Amino acid sequence: MTVVSVRDVAERAGVSVGTVSNVMNHPEKVSAATVARVRSAIDDLGFIRNDAARQLRDGRSKTIGLIVLDVRNPFFTDIARGAEDQAAAAGLTVTLGNSDENTDRESTYLDLFEQQRVHGVLISPYADITQRLLRLRKRGIPAVLVDRTSTDLSVSSVSVDDIAGGRLAVEHLIAQGRRRIAYIGGPMEIRQVADRLEGARHAVAVNPDVTLDVIPIDALSVIAGRAAGAEILTRPAAQRPDAIFAANDLVAMGVLQALMMQGHGMLVPEQIALIGYDDIDFASAAVVPLSSIRQPSALIGQTAVEILLDEAADPTIEARQVVFQPELVVRASTRR
Repeated sequence: MTVVSVRDVAERAGVSVGTVSNVMNHPEKVSAATVARVRSAIDDLGFIRNDAARQLRDGRSKTIGLIVLDVRNPFFTDIARGAEDQAAAAGLTVTLGNSDENTDRESTYLDLFEQQRVHGVLISPYADITQRLLRLRKRGIPAVLVDRTSTDLSVSSVSVDDIAGGRLAVEHLIAQGRRRIAYIGGPMEIRQVADRLEGARHAVAVNPDVTLDVIPIDALSVIAGRAAGAEILTRPAAQRPDAIFAANDLVAMGVLQALMMQGHGMLVPEQIALIGYDDIDFASAAVVPLSSIRQPSALIGQTAVEILLDEAADPTIEARQVVFQPELVVRASTRR
């Protein structure tokens, strides 16, 4: 298949290559008759302009790169939707990358976006990558952390106070009369997981009669939650928790599946109360509707793009840290 070039269009229309460029980019500089002739030639030849090449010549593309920890988690797809809506309003598109909680994949996406000279990068990182993002900024590519803050506040971020969220979850369980609480989450290298645990510990610290058992898992997934729930069922009754705080709703749903296994399951919330985090759509649709800590996911994505566009327009602007407060949503899984 022959690729039609700008020169081909110019020859067909009987004009210069510069005139064709003006018709596509600055038609107000060209007479109406010439515009009509060039556009007719474009239609006849089936010419498709190479916007990618033009954008690279200009120094920046019209694409924002978004890297998330786990695209299977609806929390991150909601963030992506919010980012996409805000980007579209500015005439930009969003390219989504899934690191899958893998630092090598995360680095590969960052390298790719840097090579493509994207308009900017939004990222929910696995660990601290502040220096990598500062390097991007020196290359003219702004970056904003999503659902995370930088260690030294040198990179802009949009996040939720996960320490407050963890405290909120466990305070609710304690208020329901629960005293043996388990926290199921991991890997702890993920800042959000560690912060939620810290918040849970704050709530327990002021209640001497309450214990907190940490059950580590290797992924924030339904499968990992199901395995943790199955392990709890193998314990003697006196060693089982009477409440569980799961690090996210996917983990909570897996725990719920294990606890309600026919034949040897446990009643939720009568025997074990269960609360998750994120308040994804599936939480309210579970067999036992899940209590959860709600994050404004779409708003996080929208706000991150707003900050990114400001930094793209003015590279000297100071980094900003936007922190939203979480909200407790109570449903049947914790209500006695």
